[in-house]
Amino acid sequence: IQWLSSLRQKYTPAAGCAHVILKAMDDERLIPINAAVQIPLAELDFRFSTSSGPGGQHVNRSATKVTLLFDVAGSPSLPDEVRVRLLQKLANRIDKDSVLQLSVQSSRSQHRNRATAVSLFQQLLADALKKQKKRRPTKPSAAANEKRLAEKKRRSERKKERRKNYD
Repeated sequence: IQWLSSLRQKYTPAAGCAHVILKAMDDERLIPINAAVQIPLAELDFRFSTSSGPGGQHVNRSATKVTLLFDVAGSPSLPDEVRVRLLQKLANRIDKDSVLQLSVQSSRSQHRNRATAVSLFQQLLADALKKQKKRRPTKPSAAANEKRLAEKKRRSERKKERRKNYD
């Protein structure tokens, strides 16, 4: 996924890019999650702090680590059933105030980390909202059962041959 360097600019998606930020009619950028859910970029809060790891003076002086905050319970753009599903599926990532927090510090650039955080947020919510397929229990075929029983019989015969015959 390619993102432009600044969130103030209008995004132009790369060819074949699934995750893009769309421009709405009221000039507010929307983050598409799936066909039914879109979240305005204004609902996301970003916090910046110094990142850890190598980088010398740059890493000590620059606030490149990005923490994305999203209030799941207080979001007006989420339908109730979607909100409940997200609170259940992402319970281990949501704090007691029902705020989802994602931290990204993979790059030395704040802009790239911010774009990565938005992309990760998009993917995380999309995965949480996917309906799981219902498991259909299967049973072994008659041939598989017969093969298993024949192998069992062979193993039994082999063990029987190892026994001492006291007759």
